[in-house]
Amino acid sequence: QVQLVESGGGLVQPGGSLRLSCAASGFTLDDYAIAWFRQAPGKEREGVSCISSSDGTTYYADSVKGRFTISGDSAVNTVYLQMNNLKPEDTAVYYCAADLACGIPPVVEYWGQGTQVTVSS
Repeated sequence: QVQLVESGGGLVQPGGSLRLSCAASGFTLDDYAIAWFRQAPGKEREGVSCISSSDGTTYYADSVKGRFTISGDSAVNTVYLQMNNLKPEDTAVYYCAADLACGIPPVVEYWGQGTQVTVSS
């Protein structure tokens, strides 16, 4: 069964850190670009970061550059999103996705179920 499972979300104070994990089963993450998206209440889904399967190039939304880092571990078929210096505006449900390539528009083959990130004091 093909699955993407996110974990690592939670409640954190402004300035804090979280590391999200995206674990794949039923397929190999190396065969896809892996992207993180987020959706806050009342807002459209937005792309946050992406890591290319071809050469490992990483991409970030301007709003998270310098604070978030995407990385992958092929040995455990998992992609991570390290989020530092979190801000209240980072509050959202975060989704990982297996995309054909990092680009706009996304062409997603598999979605995870999402994990809630709440940044609040």
